[in-house]
Amino acid sequence: MDRDVPHSGILYIVSTPIGNLDDMTLRALKILRDVDLIAAEDTRRTRKLLSRFDIHTPMISYFEHNELKRLDKVLSHLKGGKDIALVSDAGTPGISDPGYRLILKAIEHGTQIIPIPGPSAVIAALSVAGLPTDSFTFVGFLPKKGGKRRKLLDKLEDSDWTSILYESPHRLMETLGDLLAACGDRRVVVTRELTKAFEEVIRGSLSEIIDILKGKRIKGEITIVLAGRGKKG
Repeated sequence: MDRDVPHSGILYIVSTPIGNLDDMTLRALKILRDVDLIAAEDTRRTRKLLSRFDIHTPMISYFEHNELKRLDKVLSHLKGGKDIALVSDAGTPGISDPGYRLILKAIEHGTQIIPIPGPSAVIAALSVAGLPTDSFTFVGFLPKKGGKRRKLLDKLEDSDWTSILYESPHRLMETLGDLLAACGDRRVVVTRELTKAFEEVIRGSLSEIIDILKGKRIKGEITIVLAGRGKKG
């Protein structure tokens, strides 16, 4: 083996806590210490995490608005033999963030990719919802307006599977109303700030949840778990 020829580095997909830093796994901490570089969605947020665990690995920002500029640079580092950890702001990279594009390109370049599993808001919400888990669909964020939103709502109306959505606090009531209009008064679970100090899980029918939240000031990270067709409250 020619030791002068650099070997391709490894891309690690590292899950980080969605709120409670005690959910950080021992393996994730080891990888973040051992890699040559961390590609972070938000270096400021990741720096707080690294500081908590006394990790000083160099970072590079990698987020939706600079990914085209950074993609070639990250791939170049991998090609040069550097091991890189990809992290998102919270949870598992590639889930509703631009990390999947880097993963796809790394696959195309023959890079070894290793998952470092851990926290995920999708699975955390599903695990406490009390809705069927044998078949489920992750929708992510609904399109904000127009035909794309209507088309996805129609798919949810016809789905027999449990559906999981992300939503921002200021659009939550609108989305719950649209789900009620499209899907009928199904069972739903709204989770807020999972694993954090003000964690909240609200269960009921869509109409009941709308009544509970009406007029309230809603904050934090929201995950919605919606029952499939025919499974009403």
